[in-house]
Amino acid sequence: MSEKSIKWGVFGPGWISSKFVKDLKFAKGAELIAVGGRRLEKAVQFAKTYNIPRAYGSVEELAQDPDVDIVYVGTLHTVHKENALALLKGGKSVLCEKPFTMNEGEAAELIQTAREHGVFLMEAMWTRYLPPIIKVRQWLAEGRIGEVRMLKADFGFNIGWNPGSRLLDPAQGGGALLDAGIYPVSFASMVFGQQPETISSVASIGKTGVDEQFSLLFGYPGGRSAVLNGAVQLGMVNDAYIYGTEGYIRIPDFLFGKSATLFAKDKEPEHYADAREAEGYAFEAEEAMACLREGKLESSIMPLSETQAIMGTLDEIRKQWGLVYSADK
Repeated sequence: MSEKSIKWGVFGPGWISSKFVKDLKFAKGAELIAVGGRRLEKAVQFAKTYNIPRAYGSVEELAQDPDVDIVYVGTLHTVHKENALALLKGGKSVLCEKPFTMNEGEAAELIQTAREHGVFLMEAMWTRYLPPIIKVRQWLAEGRIGEVRMLKADFGFNIGWNPGSRLLDPAQGGGALLDAGIYPVSFASMVFGQQPETISSVASIGKTGVDEQFSLLFGYPGGRSAVLNGAVQLGMVNDAYIYGTEGYIRIPDFLFGKSATLFAKDKEPEHYADAREAEGYAFEAEEAMACLREGKLESSIMPLSETQAIMGTLDEIRKQWGLVYSADK
């Protein structure tokens, strides 16, 4: 059973899907057999580029392919819900790119549909499955830095001023929180194992009507806290620091997770580095395949209840800013 080949489809023949597909060859037992897109010609070109046997011009056609076991959804997050719904209703397991949906209501609908149809569903939060991040979770579980009291995590980049860019267009789900902020917010959820009790936030809403940068202060029981920042108009140092009563952990470029260092009190620093060949998307694919082989309908590392709760946290943050998308109406 552990050696069973899993046949993949991809929907959304764009940039993020190309990164996923390039990495999928490193996932043992993965076989990529189909790609679909809104335009057949683009899917055909993608299929030629990556030597994929089948190309489809709609999500419904891909969902009807009897040989496809699971589909990676790499479209704009504004259409994640409709794309994933079509696949789930077609009996396909789904690995859906982050952010999972536009809001918590959409996430709840996807999760309910997956459960009604008895098919696997998982958010493609690739950072969770990277070896250095797995090592960080191990260090935390072992209490290597004592009680975790504080987290600082940032992710920001500067795309320049281009009001037509997806990242600045509200109609395409633009804004720093959903595209960049999902990483530190999800990371905080992983570290503390819950959503914050209190949220304080500030954001810079730009000319196009979306958040160009933000700062968040999360409060947890017992006075614990997380300070998270993100931007699409600022180049930032994208590191994470986890501070405990007996030391701290530093993860450079935390969302890419190539290394981590443990600084335990009165001990020499312990460094963990990742020498992987793959960029890292292969690990989330391997987790999804392991779940399928074991007959699981969700991952224990990125459970659906947590994915939905994180979307709820993002909703609350946007509510504080008055930032509303068409999907919210």
